Amino acid sequence: MKRAERIGIVGGTGMLGSAIIEGLLSSGTVTAKTISVLSRSGQPGFLARHPGLDITTDADRLCENCGTLLLAVPPAAAATLRLPAADHLVLSVMAGVTRDRLSEITGSHRVVRAMSSPAAALGLAYTPWVASDGVTAEDRHRTTALFGAIGLTDALDEEAHLDHFTALTGPVPGFVAFFADAMTAHAETQGIPPEAADWAIRQLFLAAGRMMAEDTLSPAGHVRQMIDYAGTTAAGLQAMEDSPIRGLISEGLAAAAAKAREIG
Repeated sequence: MKRAERIGIVGGTGMLGSAIIEGLLSSGTVTAKTISVLSRSGQPGFLARHPGLDITTDADRLCENCGTLLLAVPPAAAATLRLPAADHLVLSVMAGVTRDRLSEITGSHRVVRAMSSPAAALGLAYTPWVASDGVTAEDRHRTTALFGAIGLTDALDEEAHLDHFTALTGPVPGFVAFFADAMTAHAETQGIPPEAADWAIRQLFLAAGRMMAEDTLSPAGHVRQMIDYAGTTAAGLQAMEDSPIRGLISEGLAAAAAKAREIG
């Protein structure tokens, strides 16, 4: 198999790396034979169900055998990470680690910095990315194909926007789970049995997510539609609109984005 066709994943046994591998394999975009995984332990971990994967502890061997690298280790590991990958296409989903820093780590000028999420395992991630000047048209095509296999993807112009997407779409289910938990807790305070509350709110978020994904109406449009209907939901939405909840949500997202910049 040609080196250019192989993908080396650094940190592939971690939560995000293994989720991306699951998504890529499930999509049929790649096969286990085209993937090599760099793992400090040399153990497959969550990937044991894919026996065809090449698991190695040798970074030099990984870079020698693979033309594309995907870095999915925790951002703190960037401080000690060094890879001989000067002529490689390097993709990274490490939060906060800039393109310039990625070039220092790998020696490559063909660098793509991205942000994805564990939803990649289900093909439901949103993966925005920003390319360095050295990334070719062919590299862009390959990047789009790989990230498009695990969900939706967009090429961005502003690298700073990735820190915000780290907060907005990276921590799936994260902030959405927080809101669901608040609703579940409210239901329980009203005497609803915990199991019924949990089941109901899970179904609510499943249905809402699907409706917003498939409907052309924006989230704001859905809110306006419900308020204009002037029913029971309108009373609740209007109370929330009149509260400071929007500002508090914005503060939380800004804090997460600030942490991403600090980590990098």
